[in-house]
Amino acid sequence: MLKSIPIFAKCLVDKEMMPTAIKVSLVVGSLLLMINHGIALIKGEMNRDRVLSACLTYLVPYCVNIHGQSVSRQRKR
Repeated sequence: MLKSIPIFAKCLVDKEMMPTAIKVSLVVGSLLLMINHGIALIKGEMNRDRVLSACLTYLVPYCVNIHGQSVSRQRKR
């Protein structure tokens, strides 16, 4: 398990994996942003905590997609 952390860290900036992860992050992150913060966004009530949460809303799908690609790549070897 601990051996896979450096591999995952390298994958986060892998130029082959990033385009797919970015696309997934934009689509899934935007949907989650509207679900979780849509009303606050529309009303202009986005505070610092909500902005941080919104950033994580995009970061998590990116990381999950990179992890999936990494696991898939390792299984093919």
